Amino acid sequence: MLTRLIPSTQQPLPVIGLGTWQTFDTSNKAAYPPLQQTLETLHAGGGTVIDSSPMYGRSEEVIGNLTAQSAARDEFFYATKVWTQGRQAGIQQMEASLRNMQRTSLDLIQVHNLVDWKTHLTTLREWQAAGKVKYLGITHYTDGMHAELARLLTTERVDFVQFNYSILDRHAEQRLLPTAAEHGVATLINRPFTEGNLLSRVQGKPLPEWANELGISSWPQFLLKFIISHPAVTCVIPGTRDPQHLADNLKAGAGELPDEATREKMAAFVRSL
Repeated sequence: MLTRLIPSTQQPLPVIGLGTWQTFDTSNKAAYPPLQQTLETLHAGGGTVIDSSPMYGRSEEVIGNLTAQSAARDEFFYATKVWTQGRQAGIQQMEASLRNMQRTSLDLIQVHNLVDWKTHLTTLREWQAAGKVKYLGITHYTDGMHAELARLLTTERVDFVQFNYSILDRHAEQRLLPTAAEHGVATLINRPFTEGNLLSRVQGKPLPEWANELGISSWPQFLLKFIISHPAVTCVIPGTRDPQHLADNLKAGAGELPDEATREKMAAFVRSL
């Protein structure tokens, strides 16, 4: 698995992680075995990042229950978010996240969709100083908020920024990705398949023959490899509950990455479908 460095600490982070929106939100213990296998697949494939949020229903709790049983529990990179108004409500929510994920500290807490970001960044800096969280960040998921995210990267000290980016949704290339690189902020990429729309677009279509030259054997690998080939991308977090789908996704994080000309060739091919 390829890694990229987190600029603020130079810690290496594997380029493919796991998102848990919808996929890990379950109260049915019968759904646990495949989810446990998904986490084992992430670890076996060299991935570490598990991204969640209080907004994602029971996802944090499920992650905590499953990783508590794993010998690799301390080898994952636990990322979640704060998603509420007010300092005390934020503190209570983050403390609940620690309990739900069964951790004494978290690797990353992000202000979800910039909700009351000034308040929560102040608290997160206190938590960071106290060792309750290692990194702090901000997130959004729409193109319309990229300018605000980029602005905050120039005025606020954060370690991570999370946002949407895909082979056909390249708005982040205009300002946000360059700003993150310029200011030494790691990037987490959400919606890499535009919530499945891209996978529907390519379903049943053959890969171009030249994809083999990049070690690509599936459409998810094609779409993810495009994303991680951007030098300002630190990690992409496709969501899945299926261990086989995750195993396929992880393959995008190995081998040669396309150069700029090949990236444009890849995007043009998908646009033509």
